[in-house]
Amino acid sequence: MRKLTLSDPAKPLATDLVWESDSGPGSLADYAGKWVVLNFWAVWCGPCKEEMPTLAALETARGGDDFAVVTLATGPNPPVAVAHFLESNGGANLPRWRDPKSAQGRQAAVLAMPVTLIVNPEGAEVARLIGGADWNAPEAHAVLDALAAGR
Repeated sequence: MRKLTLSDPAKPLATDLVWESDSGPGSLADYAGKWVVLNFWAVWCGPCKEEMPTLAALETARGGDDFAVVTLATGPNPPVAVAHFLESNGGANLPRWRDPKSAQGRQAAVLAMPVTLIVNPEGAEVARLIGGADWNAPEAHAVLDALAAGR
């Protein structure tokens, strides 16, 4: 979590940009009212392979009515490759969202991968981590608890 930077003030994100999945379209608006760990990744990204199981574990530990881990394959990631990557790298329980034209990634100024944003229930970025991290480590849970508590 050493690479985590706080966004002060929080940066509003576009909630109307459409994502794709096998089950239909979606967007960040679908997660309104929840804290979201929004992870931008790609099937060719080596560090994403290491990070994905920790994101899956975080979703298992915290996912629910007020929290979600959202994985967004950014760029030209074919649906079959996204599914294979998640299944093969410990992320089978994570959503298979795709941002094929990188619209959400560009709007959020994502220039490399992986990049993970912590998004508040109002849809604004409150923190960003560029590069891989262990999202299920005690330090990550402590950061999420502190942000949710307003500290």
